[in-house]
Amino acid sequence: MADLTAIMNWTFIEEVAVPADLEKLFVEGEEAKVAYKTIRDTAVITNKRLLIADKQGLTGKKVEIYTIPFKSIDMYSSENGGTFDTNAELELWTRSGRFKLNVNKKVDIRKLDRILAEAIL
Repeated sequence: MADLTAIMNWTFIEEVAVPADLEKLFVEGEEAKVAYKTIRDTAVITNKRLLIADKQGLTGKKVEIYTIPFKSIDMYSSENGGTFDTNAELELWTRSGRFKLNVNKKVDIRKLDRILAEAIL
């Protein structure tokens, strides 16, 4: 199984409203649960998948969309921040490989846990 952390490296900074351009990508029956701002990008967690818009280039007009369907996630782990390491981490093992998401202390990691558990279990 591949380690996708090098190519899929994001930090969820804070909860935001779901961008309209990403909402247009939803399929029938799909609804947003939460959205997070990253440095330049946005991640949306729906009832069916994790969707990340990765803006590229100087202007950010080029956008690559990553979709991780919940049905492809075999296992996940979460780690809350501590005293010295304040960022939390979410690690996903999928059919494609394993990758880690960093989660800022402003983000409720346990809320994210519950959303993933509801979708996967």
